[in-house]
Amino acid sequence: MEKVSYNDLRKMAKSTAEGKKKIAIIGDCATQQLATAIRGESIRRDYPLTVMDCDYDQMEAQLLDADSKVYEFQPDYILLFASAEKLKKRFYDQPVEVRAAFAEQECQRFQMLWQSVSQYSKAKILMFDFPEEEDAVFGSYALRTKVSFAYQTRRLNMLMSESAADAYPNVYPLALSALQAMMSRSAFFENRTWYLAKMAVSTNALPAVASRVLDTITALGGKTKKCVILDLDNTLWGGVIGDDGIDGIQLGELGDGPAFTALQRWLLELKNRGILLAVCSKNNEDTAKEPFEKHPEMVLRLSDIAAFIANWENKAQNISQIQQTLNIGMDSLVFLDDNPFERNLVREMLPEVTVPELPEDPSAVPAYLESLHLFEAVSYSQEDTVRTSQYQAEASRKSAMSSFTSYDDYLNALHMEGRIQPFDSFHFPRIAQLTQRSNQFNLRTIRYSESDVAAMAENPDYYTRYMTLADKYGEHGLISVVICKKQSEDTLFIDTWLMSCRVLRRGVEGCLFDAVVQMTLDAGFRYLSAEYIPTAKNAMVQNFYEEIGMKKVDDSHYILDCREHAVHSHYITVV
Repeated sequence: MEKVSYNDLRKMAKSTAEGKKKIAIIGDCATQQLATAIRGESIRRDYPLTVMDCDYDQMEAQLLDADSKVYEFQPDYILLFASAEKLKKRFYDQPVEVRAAFAEQECQRFQMLWQSVSQYSKAKILMFDFPEEEDAVFGSYALRTKVSFAYQTRRLNMLMSESAADAYPNVYPLALSALQAMMSRSAFFENRTWYLAKMAVSTNALPAVASRVLDTITALGGKTKKCVILDLDNTLWGGVIGDDGIDGIQLGELGDGPAFTALQRWLLELKNRGILLAVCSKNNEDTAKEPFEKHPEMVLRLSDIAAFIANWENKAQNISQIQQTLNIGMDSLVFLDDNPFERNLVREMLPEVTVPELPEDPSAVPAYLESLHLFEAVSYSQEDTVRTSQYQAEASRKSAMSSFTSYDDYLNALHMEGRIQPFDSFHFPRIAQLTQRSNQFNLRTIRYSESDVAAMAENPDYYTRYMTLADKYGEHGLISVVICKKQSEDTLFIDTWLMSCRVLRRGVEGCLFDAVVQMTLDAGFRYLSAEYIPTAKNAMVQNFYEEIGMKKVDDSHYILDCREHAVHSHYITVV
């Protein structure tokens, strides 16, 4: 997206578009302009928010009172903005002899607020960290003495991050400190506006701050980037492999090689985090693959690439093929290409694909891509680290399928094994991640955080199941989630059913549904009810409940007498 000013966002904020979600903004500083910027940025992203801007410096008063206006508003998100300036005042008000424990005391204060929000609301908590500043009291020695403000600010940021990771999964820290470092202190903060208006962020910095807030909110809403599609020549390395040969391309210390190597290292870290990498190059395939296989300075190898297309066809057409192969949304793709013609072609033919306008100077590319903040994460699981290998195994399955004349024979030959279990703490991150990322096979598209998942696992009115799948080609990992809750004395309601699309038509649906029906009967219920809520992306499952064996009650509701359920046939061994 193009850069915008605060005035641009202020105009957009006047839109009458109804909010998809509600956010309450509360801080110990002035937040009116930030609230306007967040509303404007949400309109710009076509993800309109209803925004409540709370009274000045009322965090404790609003968040510790169960009957406060914040809780009456019933927000989906609560943004806490505790300013570094107020933090510094509290620090200097402390006697010197107790300042070494300041960070711990402040962290406990915020934990009290987090706990209160968790008790009185289902809102997810977004909280800015504290930008560092040089107070010139100790100079550089501030970094080693516990009684300096710089030391305590760093420690507080770390303590809050650790607390959120270990005990408060509904808290999502936002790196305001990183924005200040990127923009410079003078561009981010203005002393005059602080003293006169208690604004902790300059007007010029508000669009960047609002953008960071929306990055997290939209990611929690399932709008995430899942794949980077890469051109090769003059994008992943310097030069043209077909003309310059493997010894002539620029990598490592040759020419602009360090910049291309830095880009590859960043891409590898994205891959390790769970972002898929794909190649779309105008090249002969053997020539295009040669650097991945033979060049000693290549950071990326073929094992890091989930899909590889190198030919002389239209790049938009090839990207469409990659999207179909990986079976992910077109709007989850990012395309990197040094050629302006190819970038414009993809923008015109595939407008949902994100196509950054790469700098001409290769040395500027890594920093530019990092600044775009395209790959916001709101969860991370062990399964993310093996996502590429799962997609590569899927390619092997599809290749093997062509040798069978019968699809049933192919499924039988896969030797599939499934595991169906109630939710457990080890899988909470992956379960939450699936609710946040799954869009196509998702019957109601309700998003849950790790804390939501943990709460349901402990609630006796909820009945949960996850399913993992493996076959002779490897592990699919956790691929489906079902959440049921008590609707009446004899009925369970399917609150959530979602599944990874890469295992469609392999019998998983019937196998898991049989297990859910048995779970329902074992729990003493007779009926299973369900609902389908249509979205722009889940049309593929609009008839799912009828096809699986439930009776249609009306346009969106279904019922099953579990005593009359007919077990499905499949080729999955449940272990």
